[in-house]
Amino acid sequence: MTPAGQMLLPVLVLLPLLWLLPQSIHSGGLDLLLQFWLAALQPSLDPQVLLSALRGLGITLAIALWSWLLSLLLGCAGGLLSSGLVSQLLWGCQWPAAVIKRLLALPRSLHELLWGLILLQLLGLQSSVAVLAIALPYGALVARVTADQLDALPVRPLEALSSAGAPAWSALFTALLPPLWPQLLSYGGYRLECALRSATLLGIFGLGGIGADLRLSLQSLQFHQVWTSLWCLALVMLLLERVVRWLQQRWQHPLASVGQRGRELVALLLCLGVLLIPSAQLLELSWQQIGTRWQWPQALPLWDIAGWNQPWLPLISTTLLLTLLSALLALAITPWLLVLLCPWKGCRPLLQSLGLLARLLPPPLTALLMLFVLKPGLLPAVLALGLHNAGILGRLLLESLDARDCRASQALQLAGAGPRRSLLVAGFNAVARGYLSFGAYRADVILRESVVVGLVGAGGLGVLLLESLSSFAWIDVVPVLVVYAVLTLMGEAAADAYRRRLLQGHLPLEGFKPAIGP
Repeated sequence: MTPAGQMLLPVLVLLPLLWLLPQSIHSGGLDLLLQFWLAALQPSLDPQVLLSALRGLGITLAIALWSWLLSLLLGCAGGLLSSGLVSQLLWGCQWPAAVIKRLLALPRSLHELLWGLILLQLLGLQSSVAVLAIALPYGALVARVTADQLDALPVRPLEALSSAGAPAWSALFTALLPPLWPQLLSYGGYRLECALRSATLLGIFGLGGIGADLRLSLQSLQFHQVWTSLWCLALVMLLLERVVRWLQQRWQHPLASVGQRGRELVALLLCLGVLLIPSAQLLELSWQQIGTRWQWPQALPLWDIAGWNQPWLPLISTTLLLTLLSALLALAITPWLLVLLCPWKGCRPLLQSLGLLARLLPPPLTALLMLFVLKPGLLPAVLALGLHNAGILGRLLLESLDARDCRASQALQLAGAGPRRSLLVAGFNAVARGYLSFGAYRADVILRESVVVGLVGAGGLGVLLLESLSSFAWIDVVPVLVVYAVLTLMGEAAADAYRRRLLQGHLPLEGFKPAIGP
């Protein structure tokens, strides 16, 4: 099968979803769903609503900024310590790096929502909980990417400096930092966008910010207020994406001088420094407060065998089924929309707008909207996760299609091929491996995200975990966390193996970042 065929094959996921639809659909909330979408045209402009939305957005941005910065610091340090190349240079062996890399797999095996709920029990309700909940798993992800990028760099400059007698750390930064820096900047910008989405998600579950406003407004059916918050969030997300893309293009341009990059980097760091102080004041961050409020649950039943008495087989199988269906749906949506709409000139702006909307709505809110027309169960959870991740995959697909060499498409069009055939032959075949590779990674992310749609009764480990945490049933929490962590680590290993096999002998195409996070 051609790469383009493999790219379109996930559309078969519609067969089981259509089979589930008749037993899940109801029309009781169809009017409410219509009111929700019509409210997008008339968001509330009440001064109090606008003030609340802006304050919530400020808190969300502050959480995203601080968690992003902390994750970069933790990730760069962890990446250096878990790099085999660095370990060989400093200690003459690689086993310390292997041990640290295995240990760092544990923080990233749990979704930031789980970290938030766990830290909430330990630290109480404070803004630092949201910051740490995002920074810990994100820091482990950044460490993984940094270590992989370091180990993939050429070692000849490092060997030359070491042979000339340069100190280990000096040789390391001189030889490896310049080629690594553009990749870290690109990945760091992507992680900031992810941190903004995660901060919004944590707010939905009670950790403050604009997410809390969104959930309260939606539950009280104040749709005009919901869209006031959503449009504010959409503007910030769009602005952030444009700024990150502009910086990446400038710093990766071959004609950009080192001095120019350095000056712009210093200016960017100064702007970030200026923003950090009011952000900390807005969040009322205090690390002394964290130390004084730390409360470890008494008599935590780590090894109580009663907690392990759970129906693990149906729980795990439901979680895996939810992950598989959501991942296939996310992979299928954008390519098929492109195929169907490509002759239309307004296709690209429409897909970009739909993708922004899909990324804008957190999966729990989308799942709650689905309950207006669907019964609680697996289907609303699949649609919520699939649509949200389709927005992320669709954006990267459109960017990679724009970044590819267009000479093959132009040749086909001059030969009389239509836009659909040109897209399939010259477009999809060129980007399919990168798209499927990133789709495999998103499947790993969806497995972690399956916990956030427990609100709609989808079943699986996520529902049991949220119920246990909300009732402080630590006897059930610890076994589920262990099983969940093992399952996500196995999913990560399977996704990595698939990507290596898929990209064997091929370079990832521009627009797709290998091993990047949610």
